[in-house]
Amino acid sequence: MPAKPKGTVKASPDPKEQPPSTVAERTQQRFHATNPLAARVRSAGLAALTPAEKKTFVYSQLLQPVAQQRIPLSNKAEREFWKTIAKEGLPIRRLRDDYAWGADKSGRDVGTYSVAEHEARSLKQARLTALRLLSQQFCTKRDLAVAAKRAGREEKAPQEVTEEEVDAEKTRRKEMAALRRELYGEIAGALASDPEWDDVIPILHEEPEDAVARIAYPDDYAEAVAYLRAVMAAKEYSSRALRLTALVIDLNPAHYTVWLYRFQIVKALELPVPDEIAWLNEVALDNLKNYQIWHHRQLLLDHYVPLIFSDDAAVKALARSESAFLATMLAEDTKNYHVWSYRQYMVRKLGHWGPQELGAAQSLIEEDVRNNSAWSHRFFLVFQNPDASTPGCGPAEHDPRVPEAVVAREVAYAREKIQIAPQNQSAWNYLRAVLAKAGRKLESEEALADALVSGLGTEAESVRSSHALDYLADVYAERGDGDKAKLCLQRLWEKWDPIREGYWRFRAQQLAQGAE
Repeated sequence: MPAKPKGTVKASPDPKEQPPSTVAERTQQRFHATNPLAARVRSAGLAALTPAEKKTFVYSQLLQPVAQQRIPLSNKAEREFWKTIAKEGLPIRRLRDDYAWGADKSGRDVGTYSVAEHEARSLKQARLTALRLLSQQFCTKRDLAVAAKRAGREEKAPQEVTEEEVDAEKTRRKEMAALRRELYGEIAGALASDPEWDDVIPILHEEPEDAVARIAYPDDYAEAVAYLRAVMAAKEYSSRALRLTALVIDLNPAHYTVWLYRFQIVKALELPVPDEIAWLNEVALDNLKNYQIWHHRQLLLDHYVPLIFSDDAAVKALARSESAFLATMLAEDTKNYHVWSYRQYMVRKLGHWGPQELGAAQSLIEEDVRNNSAWSHRFFLVFQNPDASTPGCGPAEHDPRVPEAVVAREVAYAREKIQIAPQNQSAWNYLRAVLAKAGRKLESEEALADALVSGLGTEAESVRSSHALDYLADVYAERGDGDKAKLCLQRLWEKWDPIREGYWRFRAQQLAQGAE
């Protein structure tokens, strides 16, 4: 070690020197305190110094490269060097003049901080360091216990971390994340702050630099999906992976891959399907138009029904609960395509063809006679029921297995709704489909349409329903009366439905071609 200098040239203290207002000013004051001749050389030049001061100043500049070991010396030369330093009393221990404090998270130079601001920042940095040490201690204890257990040395293994210690670590990491964000602008996600996920290395998504449109994912979503990729790659089916899928779904319900992975977890862990459906109900009510929810629900039924198929009571209970929830969904949106599509699947899967389901569809028609989805479901229930229909028979094909009483009931129902709302296309389409299923001609209900059209082609012409006029055109064409059929179509494009003129003219061309 070099000998301490016996003495140095010291500048007289400036009685007018003010307390520093910033960290940079304090640094300068300390620099001048350890470099007493520097200020005078800068202000007045080297000539302002006495010969002794010049010698001290020059020597102090020359000795720094050796003192900082930038210039190596032999052992003998180094001894002579330090002997001379001690003899002359040259200042070795000096602060640097070019010290940079750096910038904070917002780009502000830390040197511009007030002394009080810097002390507060330093306390937070010290607190963060202390928390890191405690966190490292927790991780070490946990890892040693896990390693000993895996090696089969349970009797010599350190005590495993307790739930209280885990909770304390979670709280600690939240505080660390807040401090890192405040001090350095670093954003630590919830998963990175949870010790449960310490063993998972997230797989980040890196887009190429020349990507045409780089997606700016929110930080919490990017973190959650990065951990999701990792557990999916490891084919981990665990309760924490299940919770992770719930987090990703909450952030992005349309992420179809996470739904498929969640279903694999449910199967692998043999989780109770009713519990999963209860969770799914809440998600569905928050995301009315999401398709993935209903596909997941369908997969759940495919998995669950074979398990309870022998228990008729359980199947019926499931059908009732599903119908009740679908009613809740349709109360939010009576024409939700995903719900109606799933409803048909559910009816087939659970054999839920009974009067309750038919009554539910009819109630929706009574509430809104123009609800085409409810009309379609009614037709499905009546004419696709395996107990009263031919398997494989198409929707518009004649089915001799359909009871005549059912046909009569459905024709009467359609007729009743047409009379209530003659311009409602749903009821007219339903009537046509029922007649096709029964193998009846359209002219069997000609009177219904004829009552809504009068004086066709005359000044007294009256049409209460353009759909009735369309129906009569098909009736006349079916009968072979092309002129009347064309007149109906012509009046549609001329007056009663001109917005679809092109369609009606096309229909007229088809009539002419069929007559040739």
